[in-house]
Amino acid sequence: MNVAVLIESRAVFQDLVIMPYVSAVFFQIDLVHGFAVNDRHRLRKTWRSNVQKSLKTSRVTATARSKLHGKPRKTSVGPIQSVSTNPFSFKILKELASKFFGHNTVQDRESVQINATIILEKKSFLKLLDIGADLVDDVDDVLAGRRVTLQLISAEVDPETDTGKVSNKVVLNDWYGSRDEIEQSDIKYKLQFEVDREFGLPGAFLVQNQHHNEFYLKTLILEMPDQSIIQFPCNSWIYNMYKYSGDRVFFSNKVYLPDDTPVGLWKLREQELMMLRGDGKGERQEWDRIYDYDTYNDLGNPDHDKSLLRPVLGKSEEFPYPRRCRTGRAPCVTDPLSESPVSGLADIYIPRDERFSATKSMGFLADTVKAAAHNLLPALESLFEQPASTDFGSFRELKELYDEIRDFVKQKGKNKSTTAAEQKLFDLRTQDEAGQDILEFPIPQVICEDENAWMRDEEFARQMLAGLNPMVIERLEVFPPKSKLNPGIYGTHTSALTASHIKGQLEGLTVEQALENKKLFTVDYYDIYIPSLNKINSEHKGPKSYASRTIFFYTKENILKPVAIELCLPPPPNTIEPGYKRVFVPPLSGNTKDWLWELAKAHVRTNHVNYHQLISHWLETHATVEPFIIATHRQLSAIHPLNPFLLPHFKNTMSINSQARKALISANGIIEKCFLPRNHSIETSAAIYKEYWHFDELSLPKDLLKRKMALPDATSKYQLKLIIEDYPYAHDGLEIWNTLREWVHDYIHIYYKDDATIKLDSELQTWWNEIRTVGHGDKKHDIGWIKLETRENLEDILTTIIWISSAHHAAVNFGQYAYAGYMPNSPTCAQRFIPDYDSVEHFQIVENPEKYFLSTLSTKVQATTVMTTVEILSTHSTEEEYLGERAIKCWTDNQEVIAAFDKFSSKVKDIEKLITNRNENPELKHRRGPANVPYTLLHPSSPPGVTGKGVPNSISI
Repeated sequence: MNVAVLIESRAVFQDLVIMPYVSAVFFQIDLVHGFAVNDRHRLRKTWRSNVQKSLKTSRVTATARSKLHGKPRKTSVGPIQSVSTNPFSFKILKELASKFFGHNTVQDRESVQINATIILEKKSFLKLLDIGADLVDDVDDVLAGRRVTLQLISAEVDPETDTGKVSNKVVLNDWYGSRDEIEQSDIKYKLQFEVDREFGLPGAFLVQNQHHNEFYLKTLILEMPDQSIIQFPCNSWIYNMYKYSGDRVFFSNKVYLPDDTPVGLWKLREQELMMLRGDGKGERQEWDRIYDYDTYNDLGNPDHDKSLLRPVLGKSEEFPYPRRCRTGRAPCVTDPLSESPVSGLADIYIPRDERFSATKSMGFLADTVKAAAHNLLPALESLFEQPASTDFGSFRELKELYDEIRDFVKQKGKNKSTTAAEQKLFDLRTQDEAGQDILEFPIPQVICEDENAWMRDEEFARQMLAGLNPMVIERLEVFPPKSKLNPGIYGTHTSALTASHIKGQLEGLTVEQALENKKLFTVDYYDIYIPSLNKINSEHKGPKSYASRTIFFYTKENILKPVAIELCLPPPPNTIEPGYKRVFVPPLSGNTKDWLWELAKAHVRTNHVNYHQLISHWLETHATVEPFIIATHRQLSAIHPLNPFLLPHFKNTMSINSQARKALISANGIIEKCFLPRNHSIETSAAIYKEYWHFDELSLPKDLLKRKMALPDATSKYQLKLIIEDYPYAHDGLEIWNTLREWVHDYIHIYYKDDATIKLDSELQTWWNEIRTVGHGDKKHDIGWIKLETRENLEDILTTIIWISSAHHAAVNFGQYAYAGYMPNSPTCAQRFIPDYDSVEHFQIVENPEKYFLSTLSTKVQATTVMTTVEILSTHSTEEEYLGERAIKCWTDNQEVIAAFDKFSSKVKDIEKLITNRNENPELKHRRGPANVPYTLLHPSSPPGVTGKGVPNSISI
């Protein structure tokens, strides 16, 4: 039959067959959507009018219908013909409709039936602002005949098409009849496919959404005639068919190396990868699924203000950088090298399935970061805008801030002067899906038990091993420390530190003996900050900071303590003057407070927290991992063994990264407003990436060996021995590293039987090559890249990627509120240099030491901004997925893999018990320290909220 005639007949079928049910349909719509009676009568009247017109003319064109959903698909249908309704009997209409809707059966050969269950979430469940979305789809489905259809694809090849055999097209029935509650809920539909008995095992299926709105497809489960089960984990948004160039395809949970792919699935495998790669052209739209690379050219906004111009990071000799996801937005008018920013609270493009769900608490947390920068933080600035209140006057005033800001947030929520839209936005961004406040501003752990313990030297040192940034401290082999910077540019590097500064604090040892006994350690930021300090300190009312070197001694009591601090400045630009160097030592009596020593420690903390946020946190986790995510989707098929293996470790990372580019690291964002390098913050991270970033050293064992905090030891279960056994980050981290490595080993050996299969895996080799030469292309010649030739090489690579995404990130992220929520413990900025003896400023210290000390550090606005931000970033959502857990239960069909994962999960639980026991051991002084904050940052699981523990699978916030 001519397809055009079939289209005409479908319209008639709708008019004659569906019409009797219209009243019931609108009655149900009244109940669910609360339509007014007048609206109901108006809709019914409009419907009857349209039906009468249809019965008179009975002419419908494919073009007119397709306009309801956008551009028409290309077809080979000839001119649309006029069809009279009179010759058609109900039986004929029914048959035509059955064919059109896909209920045709396999004829002329023996067939079998496959029962199926599909699980999805409707858009109205997932977005409270889209209450009308489901109504539109109901009308589409029931009245307009636009449906959701599925087709099975066999792993067996069809010799006529040279592709997998295709089943009949089956309609997802009863879309309208399913529950339409305004809540998050799974909906299950029953389907039945009819296939040729020689069809073979289904390996994929196609889905086509003819509805106006998208839905979230979770799983398809097939019950085969022999009672076996085939599962298809989907977890993807399905938009209207006209948004895609072809039907959406999903594969079963059975994976294959490329050369083992069943012939029926080979073309689909390659076509799906091509779809995800895109063509690198055009601006990306909300529904796109394309993964592509771009530079960080979107951090500035020069069209708004020339002062907001920022350099492009990436594809640059001066500013090399990892790549981020391409959006394709237009360039700025005033600077064509910069990408124009998105406006207001709009989202930056990332592939749709990478984005947080709108009503999930993870989405609330991410949106709160964005809203904080856009809405809440300007209000905080107005709260502290008076000059008299710029700085804190005392520690007591600082502690009262938590109550003050909590009250301010509550009052703003009740402020009648705000517009309804602003109030609604504020309520949305400060409450999670259960209605609980996200921003509660509790007293940070570091001052909970003893509000003065953070100032003690032992606590200062302990945090280098068990605080927010425990991955910088290194063992000294030479004293004094030496710089590797060019003296012709940065002046002489001879340190002002001498043996006389520390010899009285070494328990009778000489400096040489202390070095030989591996007792001296350092946190050295000289080479990190000296190159940029003239820029940082150049602003008249801007930051004032040093490059610090701190020397620590490991005592007989197995406690680390600071023994000297050197603060340095580079020579002024274009001069031959030497740089500035000044040494500070702790007071001889532990009961005497030396405020100059306290100020020196404060400047060290400022160096430390800035390096933590820009390097250990942002660069080494967030920015480093995004190219891995992009390459995985572009080069590893959904049915490649490593795709489902890695995806849990990439969950939500691109989403939080896009929010960070908009609110945190952008020009005039939170980092630039509150952190030491200000406008040069991300430039600083590019300089570190250029000089110090090496992939292999991101693995925990290599990192410890590089910093000389461990030595190789074949007799140890870790294959190395820690110099300081009571090094909580390293000690707990090695437990997790070894457990991850064993899980990776078990998984790889299930699919790769020998080293040859590693070299022959074309997708794997292309994936690793693209990561090195494109995603991290500015470092493609770096010595730290691992050659991918053996299974052991692959174990090293995958364990490192998972470590970065999980434990490394957890160690530097979820303790932020505990330690940085109290500004003096982790000041992000310094406003004054340390005064000389007998200066006017020195007399101010003597007169009011607390006030002077606090005036040296972050302002009230900066402290409150950071406190707000780190509380959000330290919060676990209710749906967090931790190490040893998998949210998608049907991710594999391989029983060996399931057994290996169960073993991995069990060992993760054992690590939790081990960490708990370590924290209760009084012999391990660094586990709690004077502030009595137990080291739980690598404790794998956690309840929701700000807990100071928990290792999620991925960089999820």
